[in-house]
Amino acid sequence: MPTILDGTAVAAAIKQEVAAEVKRLAGLGVRPGLAVILVGDNPASQIYVRSKVQSCLDLGLGSELITPPTTVTTDEMLELVASLNAREDIDGILIQLPLPAHVDTKALLDAVDPAKDVDGFHPVNAGRLQAGRPALAPCTPAGVIELLKRSEIAMAGQHAVVVGRSDIVGKPAAMLLLHQNATVTICHSKTRDLGAITRQADILVAAIGVPGFITAGMVKPGATLIDVGMNRISDRSLFERFFAGNEKREAVFAKRGSTLIGDIDPKAFELSSAYTPVPGGVGPLTIAMLMANTVRAAKMRRGL
Repeated sequence: MPTILDGTAVAAAIKQEVAAEVKRLAGLGVRPGLAVILVGDNPASQIYVRSKVQSCLDLGLGSELITPPTTVTTDEMLELVASLNAREDIDGILIQLPLPAHVDTKALLDAVDPAKDVDGFHPVNAGRLQAGRPALAPCTPAGVIELLKRSEIAMAGQHAVVVGRSDIVGKPAAMLLLHQNATVTICHSKTRDLGAITRQADILVAAIGVPGFITAGMVKPGATLIDVGMNRISDRSLFERFFAGNEKREAVFAKRGSTLIGDIDPKAFELSSAYTPVPGGVGPLTIAMLMANTVRAAKMRRGL
């Protein structure tokens, strides 16, 4: 039977460590602070931001939620970011994506002080990560590494295949795995004979945003499968394709009219030695690592 990699439990452990470090820093007169900017009224973003703010409160971090209207301009957002860069009580700045189409997302992300870039998206932090220097790494791939480490899954000498080359997950995940001495291959939409490469993977990371894209035939028996995907499906035929006979999923689908699935077909998990479920795998680690990054930023900024 494959091992289920419990991201919820690992995230809880990381949060406990963060809370202890926040308490220690309080004794030094330091309270890490996170500012979250949420533009407009995207329901999914609102839910996610509420979770981030609540986590700050639970762990003793300072938090500030700033909600500009959907009509906000790029210049107004740049002024807001500049004001947060200048504030000593703010250690982390997070701009919730996506932003309205008329706002220049790249300009805003580049405007965040790299020392406060707790999402790890700034080119300076990307460069530091590549160079192996101290950096704020993107939360989701950093969470993947923590999950593998704490689950005692060896990375050194293993062939890790990352499917997806986004700046948010794919590229930084590959770089972090390389720093753990894995041999890394990055695949993407232009990769020829993708299955031939994924079948070589000792560790397979799927981060492409396509429901069940990685099938059982694309997986090496005994591999560790890391499913970063988070896709909601409401089509009955798709549900039957992936979850036929799964009574627990059927109950959820009947109640909500939809269910979550990752980028890996659940039938592929049966071939693995270990895998991350969806939900409950990689997802919970993203917010935990955001909290950890905020504390790390507070310490790095003060030379602690």
